[in-house]
Amino acid sequence: MVKVLLVGEASREHAIADALARSIKEPRLYAVMKNRNPGITRLCEQTKGDVYLGSFTDPKVVVDAASKFNVDLVFIGPEEPLFRGVADALVEAGFPCVGALKAAAEVEMSKAFMRRLMWKYSIPGRLRFKAFKNVEDAIAYVSAYAESIALKPARQAGGKGVKVIADLQVYLSKEKQEVKSKHAKVIHEKHMAEYTDIEDRILIEERVEGPEYTLQTFTDGRTVKPLPLVQDNKNAFEMDIGPETGGMGSIAGPGMTLPFITQDELERSVEIVKRVVEAIWRETGVRYKGIISGQMMLTALWGPTIIEFYSRLGDPEACNVLPILKTDLLEVAEAIVSESLHKVKLEFEEVATVVKAVAPQGYPDHRDLAKGHPVHIDEEAIKRRGCIVYYGSVDQRPDGTMVTGGSRIAEIVAKAKTIPEASELAESCVGFIKLLDGWKVFHRSDIGSETLLKRRIEQAELIRDIYRYRESKGLVGKVIDWIPGRGKIETSL
Repeated sequence: MVKVLLVGEASREHAIADALARSIKEPRLYAVMKNRNPGITRLCEQTKGDVYLGSFTDPKVVVDAASKFNVDLVFIGPEEPLFRGVADALVEAGFPCVGALKAAAEVEMSKAFMRRLMWKYSIPGRLRFKAFKNVEDAIAYVSAYAESIALKPARQAGGKGVKVIADLQVYLSKEKQEVKSKHAKVIHEKHMAEYTDIEDRILIEERVEGPEYTLQTFTDGRTVKPLPLVQDNKNAFEMDIGPETGGMGSIAGPGMTLPFITQDELERSVEIVKRVVEAIWRETGVRYKGIISGQMMLTALWGPTIIEFYSRLGDPEACNVLPILKTDLLEVAEAIVSESLHKVKLEFEEVATVVKAVAPQGYPDHRDLAKGHPVHIDEEAIKRRGCIVYYGSVDQRPDGTMVTGGSRIAEIVAKAKTIPEASELAESCVGFIKLLDGWKVFHRSDIGSETLLKRRIEQAELIRDIYRYRESKGLVGKVIDWIPGRGKIETSL
């Protein structure tokens, strides 16, 4: 009997638990969570495991849980435990762990570390950037230069605080500089206030445009195995407007690519991730054992370009790929910790998948208003339509009632031959997720729709024409600036 401890409590972790529970080895599942996720709790009970309630970002708590249950393997879902050294503490205590050690997870925790790594090892898909240790220097920089930029917290801050500013009209330069300065202050005072674990505070990157997609991979530090590409939709409202969220839904398939990403672009993306895994080993001496995901964008500058890295599966992106994984996830996990991933063949169902998240009003900017509402999910009705539901920010109380935790309530997964068909199927299940006190919920009906998919394809085709032309002229990875008084300046990235 293999005992597996799962760390985390969101929809991603419910999807991981579901995939582990399908293993032919019939593992006994345990979980360490702060709130009792109903879906994960049920799987623990069904496999004769148990739940340990406590802070899953605290190394001592997680090691205590692993020791109490005497587990054979630990699978870490979210990023924060990795940043806080949970994997390191587990390995030191003798527990094999799927989850990057802290030194390797810095590729996500510190966006400045990631950018410096890519430049040091000349990895394709890198962007020009500047990192600042204090807000005054960042403001001085943005006040002096009229540039189109992306302003970001230098640390992973739950996807919050990123602002892309197009500074294209000379007559608006002063106004745009004011926006940049104000947002630099917001990043410093709001999004970076609670983090003291890295020196860099603010990151400024060159602005690029194009369709985004996520490449999730398993790695044992030597071999990198890609999962099907996924596109997440982060904006809260229809047609990509509204505040950025953790993800309102995502699309994948059929097959390994997306309708707007070619096989060649997939292969280039995988090569970038492989080179980063190797660079982490060379830089830190640590073998990366777990999941590393590239948040990519198809740009005119490089084609496949890195926006950021994740040291874990995405949420909701994990919910697209794990339900269609035909390979035993426990076998994959054991191969990761034993550095024998090259022996495993990943296989997936040849279907398209669409994930739609349902969230309480107030999310993402006013989570205090989105908390504490009683939840009802008609799982049987969702199953009758051939869909899956993964519980997210829901806490199951001792009496069995469920309340919202302030983030996405649940994610519905639909499978079909095409993305639009899967979208319609998921849409038919949204109404089965309700709040019993009348508090409203919302979701994005357009995710996976013909209209939005066509928009992604058209955007990708335009970008592809440009980067392929640039490639034919030997200009991929090169930037040409015109500086008054000096003329043309060509920079190789």
